Amino acid sequence: MSGQNKVSGLVLAGGMAKRMAGRDKGLLLFKDRPLVAYALEAMEPLTDELFISANRNLDQYQRFGFRVIGDGNADFDGPLAGMLAAMRTAHNSLLLVMPCDSPLLVTAHAQYLLAALTDEFDVAVAFDGRRLHPVFAAIRTNLQADLRDYLARGERKLQDWFERQRLLKVDFSAMPDIFANINTAEELADLERRVRL
Repeated sequence: MSGQNKVSGLVLAGGMAKRMAGRDKGLLLFKDRPLVAYALEAMEPLTDELFISANRNLDQYQRFGFRVIGDGNADFDGPLAGMLAAMRTAHNSLLLVMPCDSPLLVTAHAQYLLAALTDEFDVAVAFDGRRLHPVFAAIRTNLQADLRDYLARGERKLQDWFERQRLLKVDFSAMPDIFANINTAEELADLERRVRL
């Protein structure tokens, strides 16, 4: 799949970051670079269009050189709203999704996820052997009508929507540490210390 260059990419950076005291996680520095830059770098070789899902600080995100798309409302409806906005915008049949706050994910991990998705499945999502990581996924964009209806009913749970689809859980159990994500300032500092060691 990686050689076909028919993949749209989405970096999710649209949340409220309540546990980060409202600071925009994608713009926080990790090893002297904004967190969102790591996801963009990982996805760019695999995609022919790349979006950033953001609902604030749009000018700052636009400086990365990729199209910034919002949820279409001010309600911060969660990652599914960002995915739906990207599905509506994407020109390709497949959407690769990554979070802005997992800087250890690299191109090879995304390529592995994409390569696992066969015609029998509509969604491939990372599984570390214990739990799913639903914001690291590959999704067929023809699911947008179903997702729109799901959100219109007031549903917001990402994993519940995935479970309704033809879902492939891609085994990343050999590398669970790559899913380290950052929700607090303490976690950001701790991950940077661990990586520097």
